[in-house]
Amino acid sequence: MPELVLEANGRTWTLDPSRSYTLGRDPQGDIVFDDARVSWRHGTVSFDGRGWVLVDHGSTNGTFARGQRVDRVELASGTVVNLGNATDGPRLNLSAAEAAVAAPQAGPQQQPYAARQADPGWAPQAPGGPAQQPAPPQPQIPQQQNHGPAAAPAHPGGPAGGAPAAHGYGDRSPTTFHQFSLGRVMRIGRALENDLVVSDLQVSRNHAEFHATPDGRLEIRDLGSHNGTYVNGAPVPKGGSVQLGPTDVVGVGHSTFRVVGDRLEEFVDTGEVSFSARHLTVTVDGGKQILRDVSFGVPEKSLIAVIGPSGSGKSTLLKALTGYRPANQGDVLYDNRNLYKQFAELRQRIGLVPQDDILHKELSVKRALKYAAKLRFPADTTREERQSRIDEVLRELKLDIHKDKKVSSLSGGQRKRVSVALELLTKPSLIFLDEPTSGLDPGMDRDVMQLLRGLADDGRTVLVVTHSVAELAICDKLLVMAPGGSVAYFGPPEEALNFFGYDSWADVFSAFENYRDYDWAGRWKGSQHYQMYAADIDAVAPQSVHMPPPQAIRPPKPQGWTSQLITLIRRYVSVIASDKGFLALTVILPAVLGAVSLLIDADKGLLVNRVNPQTGVPFPNGTATTVLLILAVGACFAGAANSVRELIKERVIYERERATGLSRSAYLMSKVVVLGAVTVLQGLLVGVIGFSSREIPGEGLILKSNTLFELCLPIMALGFASMMFGLVISSLVKTAEKTMPLLVMFAIVQVVFTGCLFTLHGTVGVNEFSYLMPSRWAVAAAGTTLDFNNIAPNTDDPGSTDPLWNHTASAWGLDMAALIVLGVICGFFVARFLRRHEPEVMRK
Repeated sequence: MPELVLEANGRTWTLDPSRSYTLGRDPQGDIVFDDARVSWRHGTVSFDGRGWVLVDHGSTNGTFARGQRVDRVELASGTVVNLGNATDGPRLNLSAAEAAVAAPQAGPQQQPYAARQADPGWAPQAPGGPAQQPAPPQPQIPQQQNHGPAAAPAHPGGPAGGAPAAHGYGDRSPTTFHQFSLGRVMRIGRALENDLVVSDLQVSRNHAEFHATPDGRLEIRDLGSHNGTYVNGAPVPKGGSVQLGPTDVVGVGHSTFRVVGDRLEEFVDTGEVSFSARHLTVTVDGGKQILRDVSFGVPEKSLIAVIGPSGSGKSTLLKALTGYRPANQGDVLYDNRNLYKQFAELRQRIGLVPQDDILHKELSVKRALKYAAKLRFPADTTREERQSRIDEVLRELKLDIHKDKKVSSLSGGQRKRVSVALELLTKPSLIFLDEPTSGLDPGMDRDVMQLLRGLADDGRTVLVVTHSVAELAICDKLLVMAPGGSVAYFGPPEEALNFFGYDSWADVFSAFENYRDYDWAGRWKGSQHYQMYAADIDAVAPQSVHMPPPQAIRPPKPQGWTSQLITLIRRYVSVIASDKGFLALTVILPAVLGAVSLLIDADKGLLVNRVNPQTGVPFPNGTATTVLLILAVGACFAGAANSVRELIKERVIYERERATGLSRSAYLMSKVVVLGAVTVLQGLLVGVIGFSSREIPGEGLILKSNTLFELCLPIMALGFASMMFGLVISSLVKTAEKTMPLLVMFAIVQVVFTGCLFTLHGTVGVNEFSYLMPSRWAVAAAGTTLDFNNIAPNTDDPGSTDPLWNHTASAWGLDMAALIVLGVICGFFVARFLRRHEPEVMRK
């Protein structure tokens, strides 16, 4: 097969026909151009069996041959191609490709979708073809014939000295290698002053360093990196070091390193990775299997669709593949590395787009991505670096014209693009999508699937779970799940209906329903298709490395706790400020609730003692407790209403961000700070409206000169404690619809246990239970200031007084402290309940 010599920008590459080469601005691509007119992943050069071709991947400014814009051009000696502009765009000169050598044609199952579509002689292969696929060619690195600073070192392929291939990399050649000398320190990072510069925003500016000791041993030392340094998938303690053995693999961002002799070999994950599921079985309570022995291998840089009827385990499979809910049995292998055991490192290379949008719809597209980038990238990433990456993703997905629009104003297909854009920020090699076309019309369905096709062609592996069967033809592979969670078919989509013997997918799904007891998995495993596409799934042994105890594998966070908290607070404030309806309700609700208390005549609602001048005994003032009851209920309802939906409506966002390194406590504290501030201000408004128009004591217990504010403090604290109870409810329920009945029930219970409707003190059991209610302590705190034991005495037992209502500073302090303690206890329970909505592999 002929080699191709490519000249551009004064450099020369010799391309091997056994692999394809990516062109673009992506520093991790094969041939890199530093020109803004060239797209991030502009195109691909490959040998299609008859000759060399360049395929444009939908670049923004186009590819030009002979002055005409082209999507595909055949390359021969003397061909000139311009990228981005027909006249002065980066120029490619090609030579030594005259002899198009006839090469054996790969079957359709071995070619990616783009190559199959470009081949005019391609047609679907009927079942019963060859029983064994030939092994894919070994990828190699383009060899630059000059040795300038930007040239990648040529590597002959394979480890030096005949060393065995690294576990987890098969026969893949290193991207580059670096010479190592004893006693030397080699630093890795994003900053240009490092010995090994890694152009990856997941990597800190000064990330880690290798130390070679005089006795010949080697260690890796973390330099306080934000996303962590990993040895065999396990994080190195922040600022700590780990000695390396001869087979150990060091992970830094999308790059991995291993030492072979006196050479450090680097492997950059650009998407050329394998992914496979091996014998996945998921068993739920009662021993029922909802996923049964699922095995399949995903070709690199391909689009795979997963379909099946309801109850076939598609969602369970997706959770097992991503580590959100690991299978009880079996392995998920990313480049032959166990995802479950090395989740801390590999999670950075996997993107997940759930069925629900993973962004705040109240924000603009650009602002939503800005906060996501701030949370996911290291703290030492500059604003310009983050913005540059956001702009690249927006241009790649053709969202730049919509960047200033609110997410809520976009169409369903555009919103899905924004969710994909959020995941692409960190350049994942593998992207999972759960029902991305659900609820979309056929046109948008096609647009989304074409988007995924483009992502795969640009060098990513994409796996999509879908109910739609209209666009399956553009996929490289199709996985069909049968009822009960077993595999019924895996292979090219164009052969699937022929395999089942039906004319439409409606007939196939009807057969699944009508013959639920049929052994679909057995039929699949006994077929020639199984031998062609899945029989060799266990041929390569997964990487076997020593792993530390599970409690030691705690993924680092890309941002410090304080930095995450500040970002989350700013984002939450932006969300609230963008929701005009919520802002209006925030003011109107407490104003209305406070104004209700004014319906009680001010003369009858005196909040001070009135003494009978003839007897010297205070007049009973029952309306004072009524006024306080109304204000307390208003504060309870306003506080709980603010928070009762907050966690449930963001659950999908939290689940995804938690998997990428979000701190649970920082997330919870951002809610407490923002909602707490809103609720406290609402409590102040309720108190001022309710108390300011009435006669109150001239001197307070604590604030001698400001009785009004002293009376408002318990109402404000009650609102805050009720807000914390609302967060508990929001973390417990499974759907937002269940929050309203619980909110009403909470408010009614608070009314009963205020102590204003009937005497609580002395009622055994009921009084003790009332201590769990924030309204009990808030009314008591206000009652101490107003001296309730005198103006609202116990009429059933005139000699009995409620100690929580004693007109003393100590009683007031106890009541307020109890409100704070209740809020803290609620916060503890919310943090525990949030753990249920995190990837299970992280909980373990």
